[in-house]
Amino acid sequence: MENIIYTLQDFMVHTKNITYLIMGGILIFMPLFWIFLTDREKD
Repeated sequence: MENIIYTLQDFMVHTKNITYLIMGGILIFMPLFWIFLTDREKD
């Protein structure tokens, strides 16, 4: 199915949604990556 953007408002909402998805992914990925980097085995 093809999404056609007819107005500037449609375009702005679409790009804002994509930005929120990217930001949400970063907010989930970065703490997990930080834990992976700083977690060390205690001898």
